[in-house]
Amino acid sequence: MMWIAANTVLIQGTVTTFLLALSLQLPMRVGVFSFAGAGLFGVGGYTAGMAMVKFGLDTWTAVSLGVLVAAFVGALLGLVLQRLNGLYLAMATVAFDLIVAVLAGNLKDLTGGHVGLFGAAGRIELWHLGVILALVITAFVFLERGGIARRIDAVRTDPALAASLGIPVAGFRWASFVISGVVAGLGGALQVLLRTTISPENLGFHLVVLALTVVIVGGARSWIGALIGTVIFTWLPALLSVAGEWRTVVYGIIVTLAAIFFPGGIWGSIVLLRRRLSRSRRAPVPDPIRAEEVRIT
Repeated sequence: MMWIAANTVLIQGTVTTFLLALSLQLPMRVGVFSFAGAGLFGVGGYTAGMAMVKFGLDTWTAVSLGVLVAAFVGALLGLVLQRLNGLYLAMATVAFDLIVAVLAGNLKDLTGGHVGLFGAAGRIELWHLGVILALVITAFVFLERGGIARRIDAVRTDPALAASLGIPVAGFRWASFVISGVVAGLGGALQVLLRTTISPENLGFHLVVLALTVVIVGGARSWIGALIGTVIFTWLPALLSVAGEWRTVVYGIIVTLAAIFFPGGIWGSIVLLRRRLSRSRRAPVPDPIRAEEVRIT
């Protein structure tokens, strides 16, 4: 209990960063190269903060409103960008993230401008975060197994073939924006009500870099990879505090080495190793009697 009390802030940051990473990971699994999760994270955060500070709503009503608004914005964004793919889609979603940060800085009456929004003190306990985390992981486990997982993989690997099999490719891609909005909005709302404040400086491209680094190093094909990457990059800066001014250099070296030696992410490499071991165990054992017959003939 003492350890939990001493590391409460890091535990809270782990949960919110994990949700941010999932908001980028799911579209990637569908084949949508979208960074909109960072902007939707800000939409959910600002909505929840304004709901509490400006309108006096309670904690969970504010969180729910942040999730709904972020999901709605994600749905609209998915409709607007449905014809874009690859680099053009990535650039458009990065532009969306920057637009969210600019609007947050200019809408002073609602967001507090560049000074920020203060006083959004939500009543969120660690067990609340545990329940939320369990529900989100359960939903992602469902999306990674069975027929739905096979459809998602088909949409990512060969959209034309998936469409010929009757899979609604456009519908899956649009749904990835909506789910991204739900998860990112939830993460943003929780972060703001835990920290009691938000400003435009908390948004922007650095969120994209953080989430993308977490997903790439941890693994882009499963929520487990996102969780591994989140734990590493949430706790690593604190552990590297002993390195002093060399902390950033050590951090960069670790990220580089992880990208070189784990090209499929840490979890992807673990899964690949397990498959190789499973194949080696299933390899047929040569029959010594049959081998002797062959040698004699």
